[in-house]
Amino acid sequence: MLSTSVAADPAQVIKTALAKIGDIATLPEVTAKIISVVDDPKSTARDLHNIIKNDPALSTKILKVVNSAFYGLPGQVSEIDRAIVLLGLSAVKNIAISASISRLFTSDRISDRFSARDIWKHSVAVAVTMRQFCGVIGKRPFAEEAFLAGLIHDLGLLVERQAFPEQLKEVIRIAGETNRPFCEVEAELIGADHQALGAALAAKWKFPRGLQTILGYHHRIANLADDLRFAATLAYIADVLVCHERIGFHLTADQQPLDDTLLESVGLSVDDFNAVRA
Repeated sequence: MLSTSVAADPAQVIKTALAKIGDIATLPEVTAKIISVVDDPKSTARDLHNIIKNDPALSTKILKVVNSAFYGLPGQVSEIDRAIVLLGLSAVKNIAISASISRLFTSDRISDRFSARDIWKHSVAVAVTMRQFCGVIGKRPFAEEAFLAGLIHDLGLLVERQAFPEQLKEVIRIAGETNRPFCEVEAELIGADHQALGAALAAKWKFPRGLQTILGYHHRIANLADDLRFAATLAYIADVLVCHERIGFHLTADQQPLDDTLLESVGLSVDDFNAVRA
């Protein structure tokens, strides 16, 4: 029988979770080094190349991205150092983080309805949607950052899967049967929601502050100051759209309020939303 966590201290729940999640609490060394290098204003593309050249899998991923239709380069890029220059340090960092995160989304069941792979499908769809929104509103330079944000926005669900698997199953069951807000049920049964747990893991991994904010507030954007709200709002809108389409993991996010004013706050119209949805 599961005990509820109504009176639990969220800070203690987060501390317990991070202590229990074992191997997923450790970011691959190469990714940690890349984040450190990119965050250092004195770093150069050569510094990044010296780290990446010894990781064939990551090098292949970077070359695949730079040669994709999204970048539309006239010829094939085959040298990793040139790819880094063309993509830029931040984009390479995002690719490294994406590659590290994808390994965590396995086919293991998290409930009768969903597997961790369903979370991945949902996350990829949110990421693609956020990138499309950036194109629509003329924020193309932010597109890759937005894609990464979408990819990791539900990282806290993986923390719950490993730290509190039985409670997570019960959260999914109750939210699915009652249509209560998912975060509300999480807070009741676990003591913290996936936003807080994801943001805590992102902080432990030294992810950029902007990404930590998106993880921690994509269901409660009203709690953010105006200057921090744009990316989290974009994630919120994309999340609602993807849940409406029933892609991967979905429960009650499609019931979150979405109106013209919220869309307009990030430069979107209803027609834009529907065009991306189509």
